[in-house]
Amino acid sequence: MSEVKLTIDYDQYEENVKMTELLEQLANSPEAAGLTSLVIGDWGGSYENDSSDIVETLVRLNGRFPKLRKLFIGDMGYEECEVSWIMQSNIGPVLAAYPELTSLTIKGSSGLALDPARHEKLEELVIICGGLGSDVITSISNGSFPQLNKLELYLGVDNYGFDGSLDTILPLIEPGKFPKLTYLGLKDSEIQDEIAIAVADAPILDQLHTLDLSMGTLSDKGAEALLQSEKVKKLQHLDLSYHFMSDKMMLMWKQSGLNVNTSDQQEADDDEDYRFPALTE
Repeated sequence: MSEVKLTIDYDQYEENVKMTELLEQLANSPEAAGLTSLVIGDWGGSYENDSSDIVETLVRLNGRFPKLRKLFIGDMGYEECEVSWIMQSNIGPVLAAYPELTSLTIKGSSGLALDPARHEKLEELVIICGGLGSDVITSISNGSFPQLNKLELYLGVDNYGFDGSLDTILPLIEPGKFPKLTYLGLKDSEIQDEIAIAVADAPILDQLHTLDLSMGTLSDKGAEALLQSEKVKKLQHLDLSYHFMSDKMMLMWKQSGLNVNTSDQQEADDDEDYRFPALTE
């Protein structure tokens, strides 16, 4: 596997180097033909310059990267740009331009769209952010991803872009929506209890090996529904790491015999207003 990461450092940004130029250089290099994985990091001033030029360039150069299978747009740390400040754009045209793509990861949700949300061969879709807009969630649930086996969505908080509700999320777990799905991550949410209760007995669990509800505000309320679910007991792995469960609930999970990750316990405050997901700003 041949992987390349492109990023604009501070000196390049000061010299007005553009990510589109780096993509052109890569496309004209000998390694372009064999490139299977491309990671795009900070494109310089990512808090004020969106990714639309990058999307346009990737679409235009699609013939230069015939073996590209994995794409990550926005791989940058908080010291480069806080996740909620990363300016994205409509990534849908990339899906259309790369029909052989199997993995797409996007970091940042400000200005993000996924239209059209369809791909015949995509197996993995990951969106990392502090708040995912309902329009993006709805695009995914209304889209077509027949080969998708991993869906991992950081849902986040309303202050940073999550403007939906449980009703926005429920269509994602409708029977038959993603026939090949085995890993479902509905994580980093301020309504993690509501999600846990809704998912606990959902038919989609019958096809999953991993359910990831980590990084959110899960408390004993949501955990109780999961613990009592017969469908949850059939999972190979349940990720509840970073949570607000009590010591008593932690012990119940330990005694359950299930393969569950309950690490990173947060202080269980009775006031839900003082519980925050792991990744927000």
